[in-house]
Amino acid sequence: AAVSAFCTVSCSNDHFALLTSEKNSAIPLDFFTPPSANSASFCLPNHSTTVRRPFPLSHGTTTLGFIFQGGVIAAADTRASAGGLVACPAVHKITPIHSHLVVTSSGSGADCMLWERILTREIRLYQLRHRRRLSIRGTAKLLSFMLHPFKGTEVCVALTLCGWDKESGPKLIYVCSDGARLQGDIFSVGSGSPYAYGVLDGGLKWSLSKDEAISLAREAVFRATHRDAYSGNNVDLFHITAQGWSQRKREDLKEEYYRDMEKRRMSISKSFKKTPTHTV
Repeated sequence: AAVSAFCTVSCSNDHFALLTSEKNSAIPLDFFTPPSANSASFCLPNHSTTVRRPFPLSHGTTTLGFIFQGGVIAAADTRASAGGLVACPAVHKITPIHSHLVVTSSGSGADCMLWERILTREIRLYQLRHRRRLSIRGTAKLLSFMLHPFKGTEVCVALTLCGWDKESGPKLIYVCSDGARLQGDIFSVGSGSPYAYGVLDGGLKWSLSKDEAISLAREAVFRATHRDAYSGNNVDLFHITAQGWSQRKREDLKEEYYRDMEKRRMSISKSFKKTPTHTV
């Protein structure tokens, strides 16, 4: 009888035992491994050792997302930091996954970029197989399952999914590298998030108009970057609705600072004009 394709290769110091499979007649199920002096260790590499960084790097960012009557707003700064170094002042921390979903990223830049690409690939494959788009909740669950095996490792990923489902409307879901998955109406992630929450908690209402929501998100990022050394430079902002996402032009935060200083100056000058003067 003709020998069918190889199924597995059993390594030994002096010979190879070739096991065959009659079911898969043309598809090799494993790679052929050449002989070596220590073939057992060659076939079974040790993946338990972890290569640690030569020195620790601190991460910092400010990302946020919230739901209002006009859809979902996602905003983030653009500074990539490595300890005390500003590694890049113009990174993209908000990544479109498909026409109705964007994700904000916090954590290690390399890890976030990798997992965003993996997520984009899996969503596209799902759409090709099933002729429909995976829901936002399904996407978050898939990402959580993929990340959970890396719990306890040095993988550092925190993604906020900001999107719109055709059936259930706006969705905001936070997923991090230990597999946690949280759904809510407002999230801010990163070292600048406490300052951003202070602005959002004071100004967020369901009835906000589109312009008011954009102004609130920009103000929250600006206040966070003003106090957090790891955040800064610019602000990116996305608005997601039933028609898909739209991106505002990137704004320089120093311009926002000058606008804020002008507002304060005008407010002080008006208060002086209203104060009555008394002559002796």
